[in-house]
Amino acid sequence: MLQNTIKASSLLFISLVFCNCSHNRMEVDIETVSIPQIKFQRLEKDIFLITKDNIIAKTVEIKKNYGMFYERYLSSFINRGGTMDSLYEQSVLGFVNDKDMIGVFALIGKTFSDDDTKNLERQITDGAKRFHYFFPKRKLPIYITTCMSGFNYSVANSDSTLAIGLDMYLGTDAEFYKMLELPQYRTQTMNKTYIPSDMMRGWLLNDFDNDAAVNTLVHHTIFYGKLYFAVKALMPEVEDSVIIGYTSKQMQYCQQNEKNLWGYMAEKNRLYENNMRIVQELTVEGPFTSAISKECPPGIAKWMGWQIVKSYMDKNETVTLEQLMNEKDAQKILSKSKYRP
Repeated sequence: MLQNTIKASSLLFISLVFCNCSHNRMEVDIETVSIPQIKFQRLEKDIFLITKDNIIAKTVEIKKNYGMFYERYLSSFINRGGTMDSLYEQSVLGFVNDKDMIGVFALIGKTFSDDDTKNLERQITDGAKRFHYFFPKRKLPIYITTCMSGFNYSVANSDSTLAIGLDMYLGTDAEFYKMLELPQYRTQTMNKTYIPSDMMRGWLLNDFDNDAAVNTLVHHTIFYGKLYFAVKALMPEVEDSVIIGYTSKQMQYCQQNEKNLWGYMAEKNRLYENNMRIVQELTVEGPFTSAISKECPPGIAKWMGWQIVKSYMDKNETVTLEQLMNEKDAQKILSKSKYRP
């Protein structure tokens, strides 16, 4: 009798182990993935070494190291023309000698320690390995370049360079953001915790842009659902709340009200709405989704899309991440997701 009990317990234990160890097909052993080395550059440090006496030599050096990205940086990021502009020297010296820009540069130095930048390099490299695993035929960036964007860009792509504007991640309570009168719903995500997922989202948007000539709510809902699902696959250690930019309270609201939120989206064929005002109410940034309530997080259709895509991938196990991202038929994903919270 005791022997039978032990045998039954052993079988139960084995079955529980197998149940708890089901394979997650989005997991990647990055130690087995080889990619060309990505070069990390600190443009904000190099440009703040420029002085009136060395600007010609430093410009030659920076152009050699940063290539055409430096030209784009000057013209698009900080609106200072290019190196061939007759006012180039005056403009760049004006930028690096500006009192506020000096203050921002100093705050970047205080905010981002050597350990922070090393950790960021590791996270981005790991994400790049996963990207190469899932999308082997797509190009990887050659350079990851940090810079000061004049508070214009968080993440930007330019040919082989992925740029990160560190002045957009100085911390939620940074004095400069108060000076700029940025709303709290924006500054809550303007700290270094958000850099890896923002970077990966920008990277994916560059490769899989939302360019379809379809403006229904279901199209935008599924597009962003795919985007967040892919970011999570490439950055699995990043919390879901960070990926979508919600507070823990907002995430709790979504989880507690998922059924009601789905009911709202599904009723009156709202998912097939093509009135852009209504579509934007449910997808854009803001303090909340005004169409539902002040407690409802902003862009709630994007979160709902993420849940639909999770369900789709769970129920269609042969679909790869690349096939998901290349699938343009939002209705197909919605139907095959069998999503019912």
